[in-house]
Amino acid sequence: MTDGLTIAEAAERLGLTPDTLRYYEKDGLLLRPVGRAASGHRRYGPHDLRWIELVTRLRSTGMAIRDVRRYADLVREGDGTEAARLELMREHRRKVLAQLAEVQEHLGAIDHKIGIYTDILEGRDVGAA
Repeated sequence: MTDGLTIAEAAERLGLTPDTLRYYEKDGLLLRPVGRAASGHRRYGPHDLRWIELVTRLRSTGMAIRDVRRYADLVREGDGTEAARLELMREHRRKVLAQLAEVQEHLGAIDHKIGIYTDILEGRDVGAA
């Protein structure tokens, strides 16, 4: 395989480090082995980049490495694993929604304080801050 991106190019495009890409590969988070040039250097194709982007999104939303690995294993197993994949994604979605609700609650408290300090600075009497 001579086409595709080098590990440095892929890392830059994805906003990751080459070490992270190597880790994903070593830890079984990729769907298939990354292609190699005749020189033996990794070459990342569009399919690899799309998958790594998904892995990055799952990790960024708090999915545990073991769950990402399980998802990758299920995808590699192919047909017949869709129900398990769906349940894994639904469970992760539930967790993300709970995190989002918690962050929104915290944001509400921050907005409340901003309102108090804005009122104080604009000369409105609002009591203790």
